[in-house]
Amino acid sequence: MSGKPRLTYLNGRGRMEPIRWLLAAAGVEFEEVFLQTKEQYDKLIKDGLLLFQQVPLVEIDGMKMVQTRAILSYIAGKYNLYGKDLKERALIDMYVEGISDLMQMILMFPFSPPDAKEKNLDSIKERATNRYFPVFEKVLKQHGQDFLVGNKFSWADVHLIEAILAVEEIFPAVLSGFPQLQAFKTKMSNMPTIKKFLQPGSPRKPPPDDHYVETVLKVFKR
Repeated sequence: MSGKPRLTYLNGRGRMEPIRWLLAAAGVEFEEVFLQTKEQYDKLIKDGLLLFQQVPLVEIDGMKMVQTRAILSYIAGKYNLYGKDLKERALIDMYVEGISDLMQMILMFPFSPPDAKEKNLDSIKERATNRYFPVFEKVLKQHGQDFLVGNKFSWADVHLIEAILAVEEIFPAVLSGFPQLQAFKTKMSNMPTIKKFLQPGSPRKPPPDDHYVETVLKVFKR
């Protein structure tokens, strides 16, 4: 073992991508194992490595962790990205949960039936511009600080920049009415660890394509 966290998932974004983002933002190198067949997935279950028979699986500090939220909370706490007290942690949790609701729509979009794709795209844009982004625009404007919570870089900032870039891939002009978020995006994208993660050749995964969707359906078929 190299001592690096070991991530087991498919070779695509999915539920592992926020974990990759958070580790990268913390400056932590990690190894990845990619599932390509149902047999590989079934073997993980048979070997007792998946507590609830689900991936992501992250092996870190002698633990075999599953459940995305638990993994992210552990990483955020371990690398001092989870606020200075319970109140800051509660704020971070609220912001992360809100962003996660938006990201869930983006996560599921590639699996939309053809006749629902346009409707689902409209829903993503509507939720981003009317429900989620206005919240963070207001927070940043009101406290006039660079970061969402406690004027210190946190898990919430990482999750927000991931969401901004994911929505911009679909709607490039989505931030046109959000000057605070535009400035936030620039600042976050230039932080050394995040800037490195955004470079070609990093562990960041590309937007899901048809091959990724096929692999997901093949690996997890019941």
